[in-house]
Amino acid sequence: MRKRRFGDRKDGRRVRGADPMLKAMPYIMKRRSDAQNFFTDKLKIEKAERLCREKVKEGKHNFTILHVILAAYVRTVSQRPALNRFISGQKLYSRDDEIVVNMSIKRSMSIDAKDTMIKVVFNPSDTIDDVYDKFNKVVTETLEAGEGSSFDTVAKILTFIPGLVLRWAVSLLFFLDYFGLLPKFLTNKVSPFHGSMIITSMGSLGIRPIHHHLYDFGNLPVFISYGIKKTSYKLDSEGNVTKHKYVDISVVTDERICDGYYYASCFKFLRRCVENPEVLLAPPEKVCRDID
Repeated sequence: MRKRRFGDRKDGRRVRGADPMLKAMPYIMKRRSDAQNFFTDKLKIEKAERLCREKVKEGKHNFTILHVILAAYVRTVSQRPALNRFISGQKLYSRDDEIVVNMSIKRSMSIDAKDTMIKVVFNPSDTIDDVYDKFNKVVTETLEAGEGSSFDTVAKILTFIPGLVLRWAVSLLFFLDYFGLLPKFLTNKVSPFHGSMIITSMGSLGIRPIHHHLYDFGNLPVFISYGIKKTSYKLDSEGNVTKHKYVDISVVTDERICDGYYYASCFKFLRRCVENPEVLLAPPEKVCRDID
């Protein structure tokens, strides 16, 4: 853990040694919505499904592809730490040892059920079992809290503020966030707009993944969506028909945190982890650190 220095934020360390181009880009593309890149891929899930079934037999109920993708993302950050950067106040920061994942969940699978947000903090050294335990613990605690969770409480308070006053209050939040002055409670525990990544499962809704925009408020640099499981048939090199199961995945990224080559390396690494999930059972041999 590096010591915080002047210019660092409560939720991140200033990356001072970044390439000059990366330093300049936030001043040219001031908003996150100006800097969105869209990416789609297919992830083979035969081995991942097999692992999920084994984990369920071990007593880990509802162990799903979601946990595999989350663990793969955590492992990717452990080897490609620039993926865990963000832009705030036109400057580049790194989260270093915290990987903060946000997700919207429904209290029950029905049209009328209310949504709520969860934030789960992972470490780069986490295994897939660590990811499962941490994620499910937060989900269980949030559902048991009903509408008394931190996110629901703050959201409810905002509904009582008159519209014109709320517009001023939100403008104030933008101003405070620009200078890193928001209370740590809001950015670390409540805000769905602050974190390393946000993920949504369209597969649980029975549809293909969407391309979800990034938010200008906050600092989320990556939005991942994955869809329903599919089956495809292909010819191998010997002309035999082979069957594969996969999910489509779409990713929206803030191009200002790292270059395209680095992003490509990240998502190729993530694909390898999802398609060979046995590597996620043990901690990484080494955790790479972002530059100063």
